[in-house]
Amino acid sequence: MHDFMGKDFLLKTETAKTLYHNHCASMPIIDYHCHIDAQQIMENKQFENITQAWLSGDHYKWRLMRTMGVHEDFVTGNATEREKFQKFCETMPHCIGNPVYHWAHLELQRYFDCKLVINGENAQEIWDITGHMLKQDSHRVRGLIEQSKVEAIATTDDPIDDLKWHRALRDDSVNSVVVVPTMRPDKAINIDKAGFAEYITKLSEISGIKISNVTDLKNALLKRIVLFSEMGCRASDHGLDYVIYRRGDEKTVEEIFQKGLIGDSITQTEAEMFKTELMLFFGREFSRLGWVMQLHYGAQRNCNTAMFKHLGPDTGFDAISVRDSGEALVGFLDALAQEGSLPKTVLYSLNPNDNALLGSIIGCYQGEGVGKMQHGSAWWFNDTKRGMEDQILTLASFGVLGAFVGMLTDSRSFLSYTRHEYFRRILCNLLGNLVEDGEYPKDMKFLGTMVEDISYRNTARYFGFAANV
Repeated sequence: MHDFMGKDFLLKTETAKTLYHNHCASMPIIDYHCHIDAQQIMENKQFENITQAWLSGDHYKWRLMRTMGVHEDFVTGNATEREKFQKFCETMPHCIGNPVYHWAHLELQRYFDCKLVINGENAQEIWDITGHMLKQDSHRVRGLIEQSKVEAIATTDDPIDDLKWHRALRDDSVNSVVVVPTMRPDKAINIDKAGFAEYITKLSEISGIKISNVTDLKNALLKRIVLFSEMGCRASDHGLDYVIYRRGDEKTVEEIFQKGLIGDSITQTEAEMFKTELMLFFGREFSRLGWVMQLHYGAQRNCNTAMFKHLGPDTGFDAISVRDSGEALVGFLDALAQEGSLPKTVLYSLNPNDNALLGSIIGCYQGEGVGKMQHGSAWWFNDTKRGMEDQILTLASFGVLGAFVGMLTDSRSFLSYTRHEYFRRILCNLLGNLVEDGEYPKDMKFLGTMVEDISYRNTARYFGFAANV
């Protein structure tokens, strides 16, 4: 019997243990996709207690608490932070097999040197231990980043964001981590969503370009793209309900945009034509600048209408979509490829049934550098132990695992960097199994370099964070 989450957690073979401890464990982190707040880094935020650091904004944990019947007052409501933490701790023992159970214990061990099992009885002791350490400078935001060996962070930012905190961090001589924006222009293309016309007005104001037609819109977005690029942006991120590819002529797209400007109803076909035009525009510009284009799709968002009205988005009421996006994805990528304008692209589907689909599609558009097209790391509902294993094995089966850019946090928490450790342990265990089953030679020098590449160097090269690694 193995110790609970001990030194060799998830590592089942001697090969796996050597790969992780001698190669992966010490590698730096590049968090190329996350949702943390640059202002909190600049201000070196100090959390008053573990609830603020752990539970605030974490819809993964909220979903588990609700499943155990915890009243919403103790999740997102008016209960005290100590009471909320108690309910979370009481929930944890029931969550066997859920990645949050592992992540939370890893965070407790790595950041607070606390090996207590999270449960209701231990809640007060954990509260006291973490509370004491959070008062220290080492556990302010910048200290947590430094402890995690994070070299670069790419936040997620709207085109109308002023990026003032990124500018401040760039100019801060004390700051030791590279923090760059990532452009997420969803609101600029979602012509069928409420608030589109109001958003275009804001984009017009911040860009200084009066937007009265599609050409103006593209010029305004291009001006923001240039600013983002000047601030070190290396990637875009697009949250798509499903991948779209429906071409419309210039006149038709313009007519659709004019309807959107005055708030007229937009049909699904019209929305798809407009979105296709904007996404092709983005692809061309990102290719020209050398950015990475990240496409996330396959989510049904805000499924619980009553709770959406009560709490808003990103509060734990999203689910996996089963809509087929394969043909549209090929149409979109191929249109850009025919023009010679297909940027480096990372594809993520929330539906794990799409793993093989993405694995086969990326092979059709490779070239122009190692791993130009990427099947992105297991995302959201898939970043479980089983989900990571499936994504890694599918990628290996359909393509070249050694070219993979590895793990991301996709998180709002500064304690979530242990997800990289979780991923690296799973990766080393899978490779160890292949070696010890006789499916790959025990060339530890090469294997060690490979897992280091997947953990760090491939990401650094792909996103341009370090040219000489």
